[in-house]
Amino acid sequence: MFQVSQIPAPARIESLRVENYRALRKVEFKNLTPLTALLGPNGSGKSTVFDVFAFLSECFELGLRRAWDRRGRAKELRTRGADGPIVIEIKYREPKSPLITYHLAVDERKGAPIVAEEWLQWRRAEHGKPFRFLDYKEGKGVAISGALPDIDEQRREIPLKSADLIAVNALGQFADHPRVAALRDFITSWYVSYFSVDHMRGQPEAGPQERLSRTGDNLPNVIQYLAEQHPERLNHIFSVLRARVPQIERVLTDLMPNGQLLLQIKDAPFEHPILSRFASDGTLKMLAYLVLLYDTNPASFIGIEEPENFLHPRLLPELAEECRSASDRGQFLVTTHSPFFINALQPKEVRVLYRDEKGYTQAVCASDIKGVPEFMEQGALLGHLWLEGHFGMGDPLVNQGQPSMSRRGKK
Repeated sequence: MFQVSQIPAPARIESLRVENYRALRKVEFKNLTPLTALLGPNGSGKSTVFDVFAFLSECFELGLRRAWDRRGRAKELRTRGADGPIVIEIKYREPKSPLITYHLAVDERKGAPIVAEEWLQWRRAEHGKPFRFLDYKEGKGVAISGALPDIDEQRREIPLKSADLIAVNALGQFADHPRVAALRDFITSWYVSYFSVDHMRGQPEAGPQERLSRTGDNLPNVIQYLAEQHPERLNHIFSVLRARVPQIERVLTDLMPNGQLLLQIKDAPFEHPILSRFASDGTLKMLAYLVLLYDTNPASFIGIEEPENFLHPRLLPELAEECRSASDRGQFLVTTHSPFFINALQPKEVRVLYRDEKGYTQAVCASDIKGVPEFMEQGALLGHLWLEGHFGMGDPLVNQGQPSMSRRGKK
């Protein structure tokens, strides 16, 4: 029987604070769970929160300037009518480590982004003032080396080449800054998916690849890798896929004469497989999710946007449970409109987003909504409560932030 191999516990994000990022004028998500779902109507800010993680990941992977430019610079990124820098602050905890806070503030000067402020701090003792062991402004600052940086350690001024460089990304490449390097490794391992079924239907150049790309366009390459290096894991993925899509017998990869890799799907009743470009959207999407969930080297943080697209509603609770099972190997953030996905979750795992009267995104944990925990104790399902208007917010048919009609009718 296939068993998921044990890996060291990953770092966990416990809270996120954002300022001046599009509709996120000032919002904070505290006590994030290993699996967190963002729920709300269109335009409530779910995709924007999702993009905060993508932006931070791209800043480390591609550089601040490129991540900034591809989002339209300050004109499109900064909250309308707001002044001051865009601020992203995460509090995370490495295994057996104190809580660490990473603060990044980005502003713009003459059309170019600059790191207005960046710092890392922790409180090693249970009491006492937090201690900053990295502190930078516009490319100038100090850092303290060592695995356990402390106030007694020597501070070193290490100037960066330009004001748009992220200090954690630069200094995290050196062995004498292991705490900084740990954060760099943590963020660069994030996986924020933007799966596209059209991209999955392509024929990439042959060659095994260990991890799915963000669009899933290298799905045949990852299948090839699993078939060569981890056949038992691939067989388990196929067995789960058959349970979800019973007519599927197996998935094949075939090397073409021109060097491209062809993905084929074999239906049980038929002798010959069909090409992936003729397979159903839902089959390809479910296959991609299973490959992601059973990654041999899972990301420490995984973002999934609207998993309900192309999937039968009855498959969504099982997918939610599968995400929860995989959350001991990586933290999950999911955006969704699906009550079926939400039905498999607990109130503490769901954040309801809505726009206030000024148009800014606000968020509330479902467990803090009056009446929801009591209904759950009586056996109610969370998604059904949302559809019935018991949340009192995030309903697209009523004013944002106001109780729904069904809720008002019960008062």
